Amino acid sequence: MKRFNMIDENFICDNCGFIVDKLNYTARDHCPNCLYSKHLDINPGDRKNNCHGLMKPIGIEKYKDTFKIIYKCLKCGKTHKNKIASDDNMDIIIELSTK
Repeated sequence: MKRFNMIDENFICDNCGFIVDKLNYTARDHCPNCLYSKHLDINPGDRKNNCHGLMKPIGIEKYKDTFKIIYKCLKCGKTHKNKIASDDNMDIIIELSTK
């Protein structure tokens, strides 16, 4: 079974209202402005999760030659990680890395 469905689409952030453009090199799953995400998937891009809660960025971890954002769902409490994007707000990434 395919575990990654490539969905790279524009959206409006439910947390800050920022109009988010497609990433155009991989699937975007979070707002580059505030780094919040939405709990939509069970496996990346499947849109099968019924929670739909906001995923708050709570930390950063080193991953190979880049970093991952650590999220916690504000509705169900599940944690999730995803790679940072090239246009993410570096001020917030730096702030998260100090926690």
